[in-house]
Amino acid sequence: MTAEHTRLAVLSDIHGVLPALEAVLAEPEVAAADRIVLTGDITAGPQPAEVLDLLRSQGERVLWLAGNADRELVEYRRGDRTEIPDPIGPFAARELRDDQVDFLSGLPRTLTLRVRGLGTVLFCHATPRDDEELVLVDSRPDRWAEVFTGLDPGIGTVVCGHTHMPYVRLAHGRLVVNPGSVGMPYGRPGAHWCLLGPGADLRVTPYDIPAAVARLTAECAYPDIAEWAGYFLHARATDTEVLAAWGPKAGS
Repeated sequence: MTAEHTRLAVLSDIHGVLPALEAVLAEPEVAAADRIVLTGDITAGPQPAEVLDLLRSQGERVLWLAGNADRELVEYRRGDRTEIPDPIGPFAARELRDDQVDFLSGLPRTLTLRVRGLGTVLFCHATPRDDEELVLVDSRPDRWAEVFTGLDPGIGTVVCGHTHMPYVRLAHGRLVVNPGSVGMPYGRPGAHWCLLGPGADLRVTPYDIPAAVARLTAECAYPDIAEWAGYFLHARATDTEVLAAWGPKAGS
């Protein structure tokens, strides 16, 4: 029988922002969790190698999933693509060591665990069937039915990331949880994550953002790092703007 977890810390969309990750890992409840589950987009950002090294140092406590941005970095490094939509992507791809590219290439796209109070939980990056498909908190019920097509009826909870905005909602009797983004939040600054079991508890860890921007600017060689860090760490992209831009693609 599959082991049942009591408490999981879920981190998504770290995007290579080491100071934000360090702040979340320092949280007592993250340290006390049974496992840390990563729901993808771990590396596409200013400090991808350092983020991977820190997470891998946590050992078997960490359960890994790849996101679309991780996949794109691997494809770029291996010559399977010549461009990445995210401007910082090529820089991040070049920063990875060969062993890290190999590690990312082997990560699964979904993970299923049993969690006390939630039953069988499916973890994915965007949706259970695709690593860059968009669904939002206000997506229509028929859109959720579409992305749940073929899902095992025993799965009562789906945990996803990708949109960088935290929410919890019901969709066709399933609980859907998005922990938001650790490193590139939309709508509200801070490092966003989630505790699972027996419920879904959305969390945000405040940290010294001006100091983090200064640190990234000093330590990262990306040419536009000061502008990048100032925009994303301060969450200059509002949730209203993002929902309006993505709504038509997400069935809202």
